[in-house]
Amino acid sequence: MAISGRVPLLLLLGLVAVVLRPQAGTVWMWLLGVLALVTLDRLLTPSPALASISRRPAGSVRLGDPASSELVVAATGRTLHLHVRDAWQPSAGARDNRFRLRLAAGDQRRLTTPLLPRRRGDLRADGVTVRSWGPLGLVARQRTYAVPGSVRALPPFDSRKHLPSRLARLRDLDGRAAVRVRGQGTEFDSLREYVRGDDVRSIDWRASARNTHVVVRTWQPERDRRVVLVLDTSRTSAGRVARAAGEAETDGMPRLDAAMDSALLLAALASRAGDRIDFVAGDRRVRARQRLHGARDVAARLQEQMTDLDPVLAEADWDLLAGAVQGFGRQRALVVLLTALEPSAIADGLLPVLPVLTRHHRVVIASVRDPELSRMAALGDEVGAAAPTADEVYAAAAASHELHRRERTRAMLVRLGVDVVDADAGELPPALADHYLALKAQGLL
Repeated sequence: MAISGRVPLLLLLGLVAVVLRPQAGTVWMWLLGVLALVTLDRLLTPSPALASISRRPAGSVRLGDPASSELVVAATGRTLHLHVRDAWQPSAGARDNRFRLRLAAGDQRRLTTPLLPRRRGDLRADGVTVRSWGPLGLVARQRTYAVPGSVRALPPFDSRKHLPSRLARLRDLDGRAAVRVRGQGTEFDSLREYVRGDDVRSIDWRASARNTHVVVRTWQPERDRRVVLVLDTSRTSAGRVARAAGEAETDGMPRLDAAMDSALLLAALASRAGDRIDFVAGDRRVRARQRLHGARDVAARLQEQMTDLDPVLAEADWDLLAGAVQGFGRQRALVVLLTALEPSAIADGLLPVLPVLTRHHRVVIASVRDPELSRMAALGDEVGAAAPTADEVYAAAAASHELHRRERTRAMLVRLGVDVVDADAGELPPALADHYLALKAQGLL
């Protein structure tokens, strides 16, 4: 049971009666009168069970985009004066979720709760609390119902803004560039008129002899290549990094989310290029594994797979992940390892496995770089900067040492035949997509 603010107001009004008739009996009579009204209102208050509540599915939404949950409240038996609270877990970002309504018998009302998810995954409703008020508005009967509901927050895919420009480059690669690739060579596409800047080796002299102008052959890269995306969900993916230099880490994102964004852009681009996409994610065990070849919307399928993935505070078992990659088949593929370029993790875990992968596949390591390291290492480079403190000097030395170790690790990986794409969180997705297009243009997939 709950009481409204009217009850203490009635008690305060009793002060007027006490002033007019200052006796103890006045106080008790007023208290008994208020108690009688409260009891009467309580007896006349309808049960919250007379309210029928159902919820409509909220569906899926990208992280950071608004969503909503809809309740349908109906009155059965008699008129109801209700206060309804639609409670959600905090990360669902529910707001304006308290409602007041009056329902006649047989009426129903739709109540919409705006949501703004703040983390990935299935975000669930905690319950719906209903208060049914009496005719005097003094007392309410309260009950909380378990009305299941959830909204699925998918990875945001912020890098999709880079997709149109990369698709334009892909079309340009398909339609105009003469590309040398492995296997059967280039695939003939069509003939068109020669324009200045075309490779003279692509001129079709026989066709030109039958026309009044010079024509060239256009080529397209061979399709149906394999791209295997390997997402590292181990402890190195839990670190939070700024999206770009000059941004606070608190405004940034986890390494794992930045790696997901890069994987989504590359998968969307590669699927449009006619390549087959395979996906595996894991740490000390495989968390997700799926073939995406033939899917209508590869990026959407990949978002669903990534939604429930979270960093695990354990080292990655690269032997296990390499076995998962080999399980997709021995056909040559572009294997993209989305992991941190952390020297100790690379040396102890990944390095022994790389020869197995590079023997059969083209391997690329895509790493999210922390711009804070470069900022700390650049201490004192600013003209007119104040003299650094001892703590700042030590921090700069540590950052410089870490950057040097990373550069040595990068050089070692390149000597082993591994391509390394190392960029800030906001720059890694387009950088990885550009590297893929460069490999495709050179026929190295």
